[in-house]
Amino acid sequence: MVPINMAFFFRSSLEDRVIALYPSPAGATESLLALDSWNDIVARNPILNEMEPDVEGLLVNRLGYSRGYSAAEYYMLPIDECYKLVGLIRMHWKGLSGGTEVWKELGEFFKSVKERAVEVTSHTKQPSGVGEEFHA
Repeated sequence: MVPINMAFFFRSSLEDRVIALYPSPAGATESLLALDSWNDIVARNPILNEMEPDVEGLLVNRLGYSRGYSAAEYYMLPIDECYKLVGLIRMHWKGLSGGTEVWKELGEFFKSVKERAVEVTSHTKQPSGVGEEFHA
């Protein structure tokens, strides 16, 4: 039910619920969609129960997937990394499609995250890196 191809999710301790935000040229935009399927996602990926409220988030990148040239990516990251992504988009976006600079920056961001990520299976919690990659 996420209408765009990139979002991050975190549990807000203040609101006692999961919040979905979309990085955009205007900043982080909160989704007003009901997140009814979140419990199903957590059931399939119990590691999400270990996300620290207000500190860690699940970053979903389906940009390449929607264009048919790479698989969707899912990362558990410190929330500041998610907001760093928001800042990159806000700073580098030009025109309607973003321009070449923003896509280059996004590529570098995800390359860096992937290089630092530790793959986590549903059976094993490995030592935490900057990000933890898993498949939902």
